[in-house]
Amino acid sequence: MSRRSSRSRTRRRNRGRFGPLFKLMCIIGVVVALTVGATVFFRVERISVSGGQRYTQEDIIAASGIQIGDNLYALNKVRIDRNIRTQLPYVGELSINRVLPSTIVIQVTEWEAVAQIAAPDPAQAAAAQEELAGGDPDAEPAVLGQEPWLINARGKLLEPAPEDSSAISVTGLTPVAPQAGSMLETPESEKTRLEALAALLGALEQAELFSQVSSIHLESTQLTVRYLDRFDVKMRINADFSYSLRLMQAVRKELEAQGSTEIRGSMDLTQKEQDAVFSPEK
Repeated sequence: MSRRSSRSRTRRRNRGRFGPLFKLMCIIGVVVALTVGATVFFRVERISVSGGQRYTQEDIIAASGIQIGDNLYALNKVRIDRNIRTQLPYVGELSINRVLPSTIVIQVTEWEAVAQIAAPDPAQAAAAQEELAGGDPDAEPAVLGQEPWLINARGKLLEPAPEDSSAISVTGLTPVAPQAGSMLETPESEKTRLEALAALLGALEQAELFSQVSSIHLESTQLTVRYLDRFDVKMRINADFSYSLRLMQAVRKELEAQGSTEIRGSMDLTQKEQDAVFSPEK
């Protein structure tokens, strides 16, 4: 009886000693099996692309760097996203998803070119070079935009503007080292203008007025919007542009209600004493 009890106690001690080790080995075995299975069995056999208009499916797949036969779970979605956006600047929203057992699904939406930043005039370029040099006569000249550049509503540079571009023409800024896919940068002295442009483009997008504006000219304290090719509308550089655009439309409607459907002139929305001053074209 005592011998059987001793053997029983020994078995219990052995189970207590090796039980956690056995469980650990089981867990490791499961992890290894899953890893090997994912590596061996889950391979990319199909790449599905949707939403592209400017870029073809082949363009997007080539930019992604994904190859048929790549391991589905070894793909770095952050790197793929960066690859596509760097090589295809018109790509806006982008999603990359795995669909088991062997498919990658890429969905894109594309930016619209809403404005073109005109090349600076010689005097403006010279002033920018002097500012960027910081008073150092030996400084290397900065790379400035020498041709118009298309941007989206967020200020992302898309590509040099073609001659037949119908995007809103923007003057008064000096693009510094423009490159497709990067954000529009200017000298520090023009940052207020750049911020005003971003706010104005956002307000125009919200009001769905891009098609009714042909140009924007930026200055230090104000800007001028060419509206319907009939009105030059002056606004403060720090204006509430959503309000200013509503006011601009209200003035135009009031003038048209008076029977002047083809009237031309300027609207001054910068006056503190009154909301708007209209001066007809002579």
